Amino acid sequence: KTLNPQWREQFDFHLYEERGGIIDITVWDKDAGKKDDFIGRCQVDLSTLSKEQTHKLEMPLEEGEGCLVLLVTLTASAAVTISDLSVNSLEDQKEREEILKRYSPMMMFRNMKDVGFLQVKVIRAEALMAADVTGKDSFSKSDPFCVVELNNDRLLTHTVYKNLNPEWNKIFTFNIKDIHSVLEVTVYDEDRDRSADFLGKVAIPLLSV
Repeated sequence: KTLNPQWREQFDFHLYEERGGIIDITVWDKDAGKKDDFIGRCQVDLSTLSKEQTHKLEMPLEEGEGCLVLLVTLTASAAVTISDLSVNSLEDQKEREEILKRYSPMMMFRNMKDVGFLQVKVIRAEALMAADVTGKDSFSKSDPFCVVELNNDRLLTHTVYKNLNPEWNKIFTFNIKDIHSVLEVTVYDEDRDRSADFLGKVAIPLLSV
């Protein structure tokens, strides 16, 4: 019941391309019991913004009225990473000691936002559903890749082509900001001609780990 809302929400996105990209934002009017109404949209071209600086943007809403006020910062981050299974920093004794010191009870109130970190090893999948049928003999296959998401951090493996039992052997490392977060792991079939096909998903609450 306001035309001047304040959300004060923070979203962290991992950039895959050095040149930036486009953030597409839409605003909706929430209607209980029926379809939400579209209010407007705006796009932020990250390639026009300088790095390591917070930009205050007032973006007019296209296809509607009013504007959206944003604070956007492009910065380097080592919190979210992908590495090969053969390169595991946690197996280094010195690294483990540093981590144990960082999250010891003595350091509990040093940084309240630094809850911890999560390392996920995506090794393989077995007996996946065949999404593609090709050839005269109707040979069924899939080209699977795996997407790992924690809050707004989203990382993905490479694609293993024509394989229902793919091996990725990747390590994903995330910063944990909320212990009540849910880790989501989704497997898709890559299709170059259209959007990826859903093959399956698991959701793991961090409190269960």
